[in-house]
Amino acid sequence: MNETRLWQDVDDYFDSHLAPEDEVLRAALRDSDAAGLPSVQITATQGKFLHLLAGIVGARNILEIGTLGGYSAIWMARALPEDGRLTTLEYEPRHAEVAVRNIARAGLEKIVDVRVGAALETLPRLAEDNPPPFDLVFVDADKAGNPHYVEWALKLTRAGSVIVVDNVVRGGTVTEADSADEATRGTRATIELIADHPRLSGTAIQTVGGKGYDGFALARVLA
Repeated sequence: MNETRLWQDVDDYFDSHLAPEDEVLRAALRDSDAAGLPSVQITATQGKFLHLLAGIVGARNILEIGTLGGYSAIWMARALPEDGRLTTLEYEPRHAEVAVRNIARAGLEKIVDVRVGAALETLPRLAEDNPPPFDLVFVDADKAGNPHYVEWALKLTRAGSVIVVDNVVRGGTVTEADSADEATRGTRATIELIADHPRLSGTAIQTVGGKGYDGFALARVLA
């Protein structure tokens, strides 16, 4: 059995026991696929991880940068209390339309606010709304912009908030200091920002699974 097949089989085993998808989540994936959205959403076990993390930090307000079809937003929003709020930012209007439908099917339209536009334009407008501090921030958008998204996350969070940045291993290219790839350069800048910033304490975890070899960074906002 090749490694990729083995990783997928392990994911399937964990999914079936620890992160089973209901019809709402399966429909979100089907509709995203039917609409031609790229199949780059998180896995079910990753969704369950974010769901559990939101519960662990007692999240009442969540910020997501990169909505895609709303699959990850559904996982996280389900961990919120009835008066909680998840704000998710999506660059592509077509992706946002699919996400809005998927979120409504999940019965979460009153909790989830989908905002369309380039995140570096919508984030300043979000800050002008003076929202309560976000307890959890999930960054899963264009990787070149990640250092900027983390900086904005710091402005919109509080001591004790958690920031998760997805796809930081890049198949191992994160080690390439001279890489010309914008995603790799942005990822390295993000890791170095987390390492050097006085208000962040973080780590990064390598993962394998149905989506291959990658990983995520997790940082806690300090006082």
